[in-house]
Amino acid sequence: MMADKEIGTTRRLTEITDPEFERFRDFFYRKTGIKFENSKRYFVDKRLIERIYATGNNSFRSYFTQMRFQASGEEVQQLINCMTVNETYFYREEYQFEVMVENVMNEIAANKKDKSDIRIWSIPSSTGEEPYSIALYLLEYWPQIQHLDVEIVSSDIDSKVLQACHAGVYNERSVKHLPARTLKKYFSETAQGNYQLNKDIRDAVKFSKVNLSDINETKHYRNFDLIFCRNLLIYFDDESRKEAANVFYDALNPGGFIFLGHSESMSRISSLFKVKKYPKAIVYQRPLTGENK
Repeated sequence: MMADKEIGTTRRLTEITDPEFERFRDFFYRKTGIKFENSKRYFVDKRLIERIYATGNNSFRSYFTQMRFQASGEEVQQLINCMTVNETYFYREEYQFEVMVENVMNEIAANKKDKSDIRIWSIPSSTGEEPYSIALYLLEYWPQIQHLDVEIVSSDIDSKVLQACHAGVYNERSVKHLPARTLKKYFSETAQGNYQLNKDIRDAVKFSKVNLSDINETKHYRNFDLIFCRNLLIYFDDESRKEAANVFYDALNPGGFIFLGHSESMSRISSLFKVKKYPKAIVYQRPLTGENK
């Protein structure tokens, strides 16, 4: 396969060869747990070539060598940022938020004998719509929020989207499913016609960069009562999904819950969790101490 073409006296890379794609795919999988199928080849090649030239290289080989041995790891992070997809909107799959306030949060609160904070982990953050949806839904529809403290932590592997989370500025597409009263109450319109979430809500969510495949990072995430991890595991293979399930199990308190995306099933991934069926959705629970898994 031809990988470059003549432009004047220089040769410009236009394609990634099959062996190069395989080499990169294996490297990215080891770093992130995300495995690109052949159907994603155009997407991967395009962004990889962009990074090759952005770093002053003119071949995959020189770029790959530079990236792997860069002491700061900055280029690896840049590559992760451009290879991960971050597309969502407020109140996506709203029925799960309804189950959160109608069932799950009440059970968590009832089991909080020490009245400690209820802790929620949202991963991935994407550009913030997911964790901020959790916060808004609790404020609007869960009466006990007036009496109990809730801590929301949200994480993503992409450092660039975390900056967007802190800014909390969204276009019309992101907020189109919000009730008009919620939009008016918690957002202000910018001069550019976008919507910025109120600072009080932005300050209520703590954001962090986490690679779900790096145990040195995930080991610090413990004592959560509820986890939202929706539409992430579809990008993992079976082995990476099992590793993620172990991470979530360790991160949850006994009796804690996890929401997955509508097309994801913990039952097909791990036997660590039990299925909880509610009228509107299925949720997965870490068994209480002494229960059979």
